[in-house]
Amino acid sequence: MIDVDQLPDAVICVDADRTVVEANQAAAHLTGYTQDELRGSRLDDLLDPRGRDGKPLLAGGWHPSARLRTVARIPEQEVRIRRANNGHLRATVTGRYQRDDAGNLTGAVLTLRDFGRRAHLAATGIEVVSTVSHELRSPLTSVKGYTSLLLNRWERLGEAQKRMMLEQVHHDADRVTRLVTELLDISRLETGRLVLRRQMISLSEVANDVVSHVRLEYPELEVETSFPPGFPEIYADPDKIEQVLTNLVENAAKYADPKGIRVSGEMCTADDEHDMVAVSVSDKGEGIPKSDLPRIFTKFFRRAETRPTGSGLGLWISRGLVEAHGGKLTAISAPGEGSTFRFTLPSKSFEELLAQ
Repeated sequence: MIDVDQLPDAVICVDADRTVVEANQAAAHLTGYTQDELRGSRLDDLLDPRGRDGKPLLAGGWHPSARLRTVARIPEQEVRIRRANNGHLRATVTGRYQRDDAGNLTGAVLTLRDFGRRAHLAATGIEVVSTVSHELRSPLTSVKGYTSLLLNRWERLGEAQKRMMLEQVHHDADRVTRLVTELLDISRLETGRLVLRRQMISLSEVANDVVSHVRLEYPELEVETSFPPGFPEIYADPDKIEQVLTNLVENAAKYADPKGIRVSGEMCTADDEHDMVAVSVSDKGEGIPKSDLPRIFTKFFRRAETRPTGSGLGLWISRGLVEAHGGKLTAISAPGEGSTFRFTLPSKSFEELLAQ
């Protein structure tokens, strides 16, 4: 038998007369009544559930469909219930009818959820789709335009023009792939289902590859990469680390200055960063105001002072990817002097992890 108190959602069990026979702790928290106050009370009288039109849902008893012995499920619907102290709450309710062997209705098990939380999650999901769809439009338009030119004017185009267009299509295809990956990462990070495909990688090589790719979009890009001799390889997901570095370098080029960027690696020496390495991306832009600095890693944050383009998701995703590896992503900035984004990663190799 399942202990309903262990369930995260509010659960209320009623008999055929809609008298509460059991309610879990989540139901007490949601309604404001104690479990003892809920038990033995009629659902109609205590919670007074009403539909979106304001009319009582149970004024005439159970829904007529409950008379059909084959009907078991109660479809989800939005209701307004009365909480303790005459307060009210919008909730969604669903459940199942309970019947005896002859099919007669003996009661129901109802599950309630706060509608406000669901509405917030739905709005967030819509905003993610809307934002990413907007970001996808630009590279897809470019791909469509260049491929149309290549197909319709192939014989009239010079080799240099063809190569330039194909390189741009290749770059935009990579951008679309990265945006789709970010969209998937949002879901995986929020639900704890992110899977890292770790292997031994060289951060200096990843950094150089990232700079080469970003330079396709920012030809004027000037980046110095600096990693000390003997800098260790680390056990990490190369695609995710490349995604983090790409976001940081692109942000520096887009919002600061494409010239004067520096990507550097270091062995951590602080006590709270034992057995870690760090990678920093520094720029020489105008810097980030102190008031904005605590918010830059929040979802959808975009500074009004810097052409508010982009999805506002890159830094939020990057922090999540770094933390999934066991590291931290932080930022420091001085107005007028530039900004530095720094992330740490465990430095232990695969063999060292196996030996633990």
